[in-house]
Amino acid sequence: MNVVKAAPPSICGFKPRDVESGPPATATAAAKLGFVKVNESNEIKSLGLSCGVDVGSRGLRPIKAMEDQTVSVKTDRSAINGKNLRQMSTAGNSTNIVWHKCAVEKLDRQRLLQQKGCVIWITGLSGSGKSTVACALSQGLHLRGKLTYILDGDNVRHGLNRDLGFNAEDRAENIRRIAEVAKLFADAGIICIASLISPYRKDRDACRALFPEGDFIEVFMDVPLNICENRDPKGLYKLARAGKIKGFTGVDDPYEPPLNCEIVLQQKGRDCVSPSSMAETVISYLEEKGYLQA
Repeated sequence: MNVVKAAPPSICGFKPRDVESGPPATATAAAKLGFVKVNESNEIKSLGLSCGVDVGSRGLRPIKAMEDQTVSVKTDRSAINGKNLRQMSTAGNSTNIVWHKCAVEKLDRQRLLQQKGCVIWITGLSGSGKSTVACALSQGLHLRGKLTYILDGDNVRHGLNRDLGFNAEDRAENIRRIAEVAKLFADAGIICIASLISPYRKDRDACRALFPEGDFIEVFMDVPLNICENRDPKGLYKLARAGKIKGFTGVDDPYEPPLNCEIVLQQKGRDCVSPSSMAETVISYLEEKGYLQA
């Protein structure tokens, strides 16, 4: 525990009676107190910039320093001396970096929000209903007083991932970036809903590996290709069949279904399950696993 003398108070804002009477301070005394000598001028008088100082005098009449007042400051000598600094690390091309830990952590944020941060990763073919279910899920949780955020594949490509295409390498990077953002949301205590095709199993598994056990909830929209193509809400299947889009998932690029996902939402034949019903299935899972309470 170090004891530090308090700095002299500012003279601005004090009334004349607060200024110690007596002969003008000498230049040496003023310098010690951090003041400078001010000469009288018409400009200063006209602006009224006295700030509690008798400008009419040839020097300052400073407030008496309160030398007996002290302030206690606790310092970490080991940190100042560099003894307990954490080891530098390297992540990808980033070198000499250190993870800075703060007092407010994930558990504190979760208690504040009364929920547990996680990512719900909705994967499936184009036209399977991923975005629709994501919005229904967000709405259902919002009505229950839970904070969510949707990372939609197309939406993210409007900004963060606008520099990426749809070849295998760019798709992998697209998924990696979204997973890292989802991880930040989950760490903030938010229920993050990621909705994107993410066709390759290895990329989804790499995303799962970023999260603590149980915090990555994979939801597979199990909808047959013919149903998705008949829906074709964006007209993309038609363009792909005409050869105007190359590498389109389900047409000339594969989709690899999950092997061990947490939730499967099926749409088979004429049986039409509403998006809100599908969302309720996911919400029931979250309730069962304790994600809707801190």
